[in-house]
Amino acid sequence: MRKKSVGFIIFIIFIGALIGSALGEVLAFIIPAGVVKDFFLKSITASIGPGTLDLILLKFTLGFAIKLNITGVIGVFIAAYILRWVD
Repeated sequence: MRKKSVGFIIFIIFIGALIGSALGEVLAFIIPAGVVKDFFLKSITASIGPGTLDLILLKFTLGFAIKLNITGVIGVFIAAYILRWVD
C-alpha cells in the first residue's frame, strides 16, 4: 500500500464536502418545511476578502467563501471513509 500525498487527501475531502453540500441544497427543495428542513439548511459561512490588487493598468479583486452544512460534513466523513480504500 502506497502512502497518499497530503494534496490528494485535501482534494478528496474538499470534493466530499462539495458534493455533500450540493446534496443538502437539493434536499432542501425536496423536504417539506419543518425542523428537519431547518436542520439541513443550517450552514456556516467562512469568507476571506475581497482583496484588491491595483496595478495601474489592471485591477484585480479576489475573494473566497465556504458554505458548509450538515450534509457537507457527512460528505466529508464519507469521503474520508472511501479514502481508506482508494490506492
